[in-house]
Amino acid sequence: MANVSVYNMEGKEVGTMELNDAVFGAKVNEHLMHMAVMSQLANNRQGTQKAKTRSEVSGGGRKPWRQKGTGHARQGSTRAPQWTGGGTVFAPVPRDYSFRLNKKERRAALKSALTSRVQESKLFVLDELSLSEIKTKAMKNVLDSLNVNKALVVTKDVDNNVVLSARNLPGVKTAHTSTINVYDILKYNTLVLTKDAVAAIEEVYA
Repeated sequence: MANVSVYNMEGKEVGTMELNDAVFGAKVNEHLMHMAVMSQLANNRQGTQKAKTRSEVSGGGRKPWRQKGTGHARQGSTRAPQWTGGGTVFAPVPRDYSFRLNKKERRAALKSALTSRVQESKLFVLDELSLSEIKTKAMKNVLDSLNVNKALVVTKDVDNNVVLSARNLPGVKTAHTSTINVYDILKYNTLVLTKDAVAAIEEVYA
């Protein structure tokens, strides 16, 4: 099992913690991580873009001039794509971009992402993260003490003081254990977990 240092909110090492290899020591599957990220991005797409083809724009029912003898190129409609106000060639239509990974793939992708953070020494564990009031400076001091700037901060449950204190910090996002995903873990340089969050993740994914 991998051992990681546990820090307090002042950035001082206060102990160590063993991580479960089933979650934080899994085989890193880059393909599954890529698929998980693509799935999340695709599922976020609205897919509501629409343009009209030449059969959908109004007007253009009459041939603009006779076929021969005018010196112009032959034209059948003023709503053909080459005309101003004409239809669009291969116009986009509303569609659903989403696709799903099965449960085993999603779990394996998340374990791969967590393991990659451990292997790259980009995972920090806090003994606790509790703020007495909503204060951005207090949250910034905690991250500065860990020498962290762009980070995903994960707590076991929703902590409004932590969430609201971190929301104005550029490059920092908060989450709780039931909302973590591969995209966020890989997007942010550092993963900061509380001890309670580590235990909750191991309980679900081990």
